[in-house]
Amino acid sequence: MTDDAATTGDGALRNLLVVFHSRTGSTQLLCDAAVSAAVEAAGDEVALRVLGAFTAEPDDVLWAHGILLVTPANFGYMSGALKDFFERVYHPCLDRTAGLSYALIVKGDTDVDGAVASVQRITTGLKWRCVLPPVTVVGATGPSDMERTAELGATLAAGMAAGIF
Repeated sequence: MTDDAATTGDGALRNLLVVFHSRTGSTQLLCDAAVSAAVEAAGDEVALRVLGAFTAEPDDVLWAHGILLVTPANFGYMSGALKDFFERVYHPCLDRTAGLSYALIVKGDTDVDGAVASVQRITTGLKWRCVLPPVTVVGATGPSDMERTAELGATLAAGMAAGIF
């Protein structure tokens, strides 16, 4: 299900926002694997809204009950597009999204630690709750990387559908 509110078995609304950036396409492949697995795992129990980091707005974050952030690591940091997203949503969402569940996927050529740390610093300020360990991919993307990102997407969506996240 995409872009509409969905209900779980207990009638609670569950909406998952995916915010991503990919300049070369390798991060997009990881995002696509996570989104496909999320749709399969949650079916009609979770509504999905998948937006590029430059497109996502504060209202999208306020709509969400959970968020999946997907970014390349550039120069030891998250992508500029994801940083732009955070700059635009930070103050409008600061007091209104505390406790928001999130998960993270980071793809880098050599190092992803700085990107993970920078996202964690900002989400800590927003008082968001990381519900799954970040999936990081360094170097060429292989089948096991695709499986790990798919598992993250499926677990996040299934956890939301079940009311765990």
